[in-house]
Amino acid sequence: MKSISEQEVLAAQKAWGEAIVAIGAVKESKEKYMALAEQALDDLYGYDLGGVAFKPTKAAEKQFRPSKEEALSYFVGGCVAEDTGFALNPWTCVRFGEQSIFIRQGFAIAQGNYYFTDAKSGKEVKVEFSFCYIKNEKGALQIVMHHSSLPYGAA
Repeated sequence: MKSISEQEVLAAQKAWGEAIVAIGAVKESKEKYMALAEQALDDLYGYDLGGVAFKPTKAAEKQFRPSKEEALSYFVGGCVAEDTGFALNPWTCVRFGEQSIFIRQGFAIAQGNYYFTDAKSGKEVKVEFSFCYIKNEKGALQIVMHHSSLPYGAA
């Protein structure tokens, strides 16, 4: 089992937020945003490690997305009818806020709030998250469980 540090978890979160912002920044070019989204899924998620339990924030009809194709659809639109492309909003910043990080032998779990700054209004949207990370064979952290939801009672 490869050990994981809190700094690695924080770096993985930073990379995830930057990927979401980068995808939305090129939303006028389908070729560019598709390439960035596919690269983000390859780099940040463990689909090649045996799968990912993925429950995205705004998924209602198809709440759980076990395949890479369904995750891609959530971020940029595609095979799931309800998807409009969460990452194409666009967002100008993704900030991980208050959270708990638990590190065990071979995996790490982070749970807390992250905040998305809407490019149009400048308002921050608070979202709850739980991510589980493991290291791939190259030693990079990858998400193998992603649960995200709006806080209870939020409109």
